[in-house]
Amino acid sequence: MRIELVTGDITAERVDAIVNAANSSLLGGGGVDGAIHRKGGPAILEECRALRASRYGRGLPVGQAVATTAGRLSARWVIHTVGPVFSTAEDRSPLLRSCYTTSLAVAAGLGARSVAYPLISSGVYRWPKDDAVAQALAALHAEPTAVELVRLVLFDEQTRQAAERVQQALADGR
Repeated sequence: MRIELVTGDITAERVDAIVNAANSSLLGGGGVDGAIHRKGGPAILEECRALRASRYGRGLPVGQAVATTAGRLSARWVIHTVGPVFSTAEDRSPLLRSCYTTSLAVAAGLGARSVAYPLISSGVYRWPKDDAVAQALAALHAEPTAVELVRLVLFDEQTRQAAERVQQALADGR
């Protein structure tokens, strides 16, 4: 699997599946979640409501993932995952890594060959960006998959440059 780091708008990515840093309600919100729901249109929300009415009545648990249509987005699917809120009192990194691995497994199960991820939990959930990148890359490198391309779509150039430093440090074994 090839992993690319890019700066951009995840809703504009031309991939088979886009991962949504969702909230547990699955009903839209701010940040990446709101942008995906707005650009993807009502079909995503309709499927999310159906998921809430059936399997996820209490919401999607942190670290799990579920797919819906991508609506008007160029992708075929949106894979929703709920990241953990950062805590200095508790190590929640296994939950963050689970967001990446379960989303990747869902993508492979759908037959997706390319997947775009945001940097999960690094916004309003306050996960430090360097560690968020390290957790994402560690999880993605550890997971065998039929997915051929993973693109980590970073919000700004500063975050992409930090991600490149983290990726290089991991490659160098530091």
